[in-house]
Amino acid sequence: MSNSPPDGEGASDGKRSATIQSVSIAARFLTILANAEEPLALGTLARRAGTGGSTAHRYVQSLVKEGLAKQDSVSGFYDLGPLALSVGIAALKRTDAVEIAARHMKALANRIAASAGVAIWTERGPTLVRWYRSAYFSISSLALGDILPLDNTACGLVFQAFLAPNHIDVARRLQPDYFRGTPPSSETLARIRQSRGAELTGHLLPEITGQAVPVFDAQQELVCVMTTVTNLGRTGDRADREALFETARAVARETGGDASFA
Repeated sequence: MSNSPPDGEGASDGKRSATIQSVSIAARFLTILANAEEPLALGTLARRAGTGGSTAHRYVQSLVKEGLAKQDSVSGFYDLGPLALSVGIAALKRTDAVEIAARHMKALANRIAASAGVAIWTERGPTLVRWYRSAYFSISSLALGDILPLDNTACGLVFQAFLAPNHIDVARRLQPDYFRGTPPSSETLARIRQSRGAELTGHLLPEITGQAVPVFDAQQELVCVMTTVTNLGRTGDRADREALFETARAVARETGGDASFA
């Protein structure tokens, strides 16, 4: 009776590494197909993957056999298969953009001199559902559950830039008078849509800078807004701004949303 272990168990490091490498190469071809704007020829796949034609053919045909890729019978070009699409849809259903954004904002608050949070849209306007105080900065009086003004916060401006006007009108009527400021111009909202972010200093709190960026889902719909409140004396700090935008890009990579942040 053989005492050989099952495949993958008790295998040598070389065999285990070879198995992992095979999965990595297959994943490389899948990623190329996923990022392509159209079906690809075998030669194009091989070139983008950095492999030879025979290697590309072997791996892609294996993906076709498993339903992860498909080959057009006329052109011979390759595209994602039905199983890959099913896996992608299942992953999207499990993606919680708010939780992803919250995880990244918590890490950001630990790195820079800014408190950081995540706001969702309610009928009364932007509402903080996550709020993390910076270890370096705790002057902000904001707290979990707070509703933010539409016109006097960077967060409110970002929501105005990406939500339908009727949603904004409802919230504006429900917000108290002391929340209200001058509604942003169409030019201001256009700039926010182009740059994917907003910044205001001294509007909500004296000498405090608020910054905000949107979070989109895979259907490019606004899910929430990530916002920071920056320390006194650091208003307009380019490093803090870039840290927030890099966080937004990281979140977009996980949610499948728009990552075109300026």
